[in-house]
Amino acid sequence: MATEPILAPLHIPVAHHSGVSHFRFTDYLALTKPEINLMIAISTGASFFLGAEGDAQRFPWTTLIHAVFGTLLLAGGAAALNQWIELPFDIQMRRTARRPVAAGKIEPVQAWWFGTGLSLLGAVYLAVLATPLASVLAVLTLLSYLFVYTPMKRKTPLCTLIGAIPGAAPPLIGWAAARGSLDATVWVLFGILFLWQFPHFMSIAWLYREDYARAGYRVLPSREEAGRFVNLQVLIPSLGLLFLTLLPVIRGGVGWWYAAATLAAACVFFSYCVRFVLGKTNSSARCLLAASICYLPTILALMVISRA
Repeated sequence: MATEPILAPLHIPVAHHSGVSHFRFTDYLALTKPEINLMIAISTGASFFLGAEGDAQRFPWTTLIHAVFGTLLLAGGAAALNQWIELPFDIQMRRTARRPVAAGKIEPVQAWWFGTGLSLLGAVYLAVLATPLASVLAVLTLLSYLFVYTPMKRKTPLCTLIGAIPGAAPPLIGWAAARGSLDATVWVLFGILFLWQFPHFMSIAWLYREDYARAGYRVLPSREEAGRFVNLQVLIPSLGLLFLTLLPVIRGGVGWWYAAATLAAACVFFSYCVRFVLGKTNSSARCLLAASICYLPTILALMVISRA
């Protein structure tokens, strides 16, 4: 991708004339990428629920709300700052050209202030109303997403591996908010989200491969190597997911119904992975994308129900 800078200048940007000068709530809401934040909220909340100690009567519902809300503030801030950073590239892609900043609905300077403000508010909110560890983890997630993963998308197809680390952080934040510390169990949740992102993102990368290439993003290798690369990044993580989701069964403590439901969900999801790998059509990629969006909340819901 070209010679344009990866990151915008470090000084605060100066506003320029825009055809839209009035405040529009829907534009700022879109700037936070609510469709992504929904999954972040689900995984953070599920992890908090699994990590919280005590019975239902003493469950810290208020802290759960604070943990999810604070995490969403930081996630929304990160999304806004990401669109400020990637503005020169978003306008080159059909997939992203309609985002608020790229479409000229929000000035870059407004996106910068909005994203920075949300991020700072979220960090303080989590530190005060959840736990300091949750705040630290959320801030580290934001920084690695913006300053490690974002520029790496233009350098190497291994960016998915790098980006999957901050992408899998919401369970750590939720667990830290519930307990104030991390233990071995939460790393299973981290691993589930980490592995889930590979087939999920490969379906997106394949659907918009021409768009990404046009803007200079190296999310897939050269045409000759792309097929094998996609196969590995879809099949191996999906098999790893099967093992991690069944780990509670292997270790004991959950009922047979959890094993049956989890295995069924994994088999359905794996069938979509295989279909995509064998066909590599846009249709099979869309089906895998839809299946991945359904699969993760299903697994997290089964885990929550098994603990309830």
